[in-house]
Amino acid sequence: MKKSLLFALAALFSAAATAQSWPQKPVRFIVPFPPGGATDISARLLGEKLSQIWGQQVVIENRGGAGGGVGAAEAARAAPDGYTLFFPSGSVVTANQHIYDKLNYNPEKDFIPVTNVVSGPQVLTVPASSPYKTVKDLIEAARAQPGKLTFGHAGIGSQTHLAAENFVWQAKINALAVPYKGEGPGLAALVAGETTFFVGNVAASIGHISGGRLRALGVTSKTETPQLPGVPPIANTVPGFENTGWFGIVAPTGTPQDIVHKIYRDTKKALEASDLRGRLYVQGLAPVGNSPEEMARAMKEETALWARVVKERDIHVR
Repeated sequence: MKKSLLFALAALFSAAATAQSWPQKPVRFIVPFPPGGATDISARLLGEKLSQIWGQQVVIENRGGAGGGVGAAEAARAAPDGYTLFFPSGSVVTANQHIYDKLNYNPEKDFIPVTNVVSGPQVLTVPASSPYKTVKDLIEAARAQPGKLTFGHAGIGSQTHLAAENFVWQAKINALAVPYKGEGPGLAALVAGETTFFVGNVAASIGHISGGRLRALGVTSKTETPQLPGVPPIANTVPGFENTGWFGIVAPTGTPQDIVHKIYRDTKKALEASDLRGRLYVQGLAPVGNSPEEMARAMKEETALWARVVKERDIHVR
């Protein structure tokens, strides 16, 4: 047998052995937003289950700022050994490159897809004391006072920002965007009456809604969301409107494919567990668990979509 073939086989077996024995120490999930948002909630729920599967702790590290850019840059610089993974909302790796003229990471070059973990709709909310009882009430008020109503979001380019911009655009209203350093802080500001409305992920908003601090006017899915019975789709008032968010795992470029596929397979296994599915359901999140190849194709399509939306809405940070 030729030496070159022996070396190739040795490398193959070594890589397989490395993936099989991985992880041998705690694994970091870098979440690019503060605690309390849907990205953070999704990462923590999955992290608990993967800690059981791996026999190693999954450590959640929140690195908020710049619409997810601070956490993304840190994750991009991490060693590509599988021990540091990036857990973003979809917009951080599909839209930010079209929004920010100066981005300190490159989603397409710095990361490789692992799996889309969960997806779910958003919900349009206002403070409990707000005079607006329906989506129609809010739209009529915005049209009567162009540029006076405000909406908070988790940072320019974040999933909540783009969802709100999509609503404003399709509802044909003019409202002022107010950025916060994450979805949790943005929702807290809404509760305090600092802004008029917020289009947040169900997972982050549902506690405020059930606690009577916020009023839900409409959901971004085409049909009602079971976790929010009686809250109508925004599409009932704004025909054709729909917006879905997702949260997943990507790894620094150079991470061995065997480890990437192990993370994908173990995540898929975790998402099949009835206890985790139940906890996700309560949060309004649906498990996905697609393959790295499927995630790559979906991200490519979504990147092209946001490129058009960002251009049409002229959403830029220069």
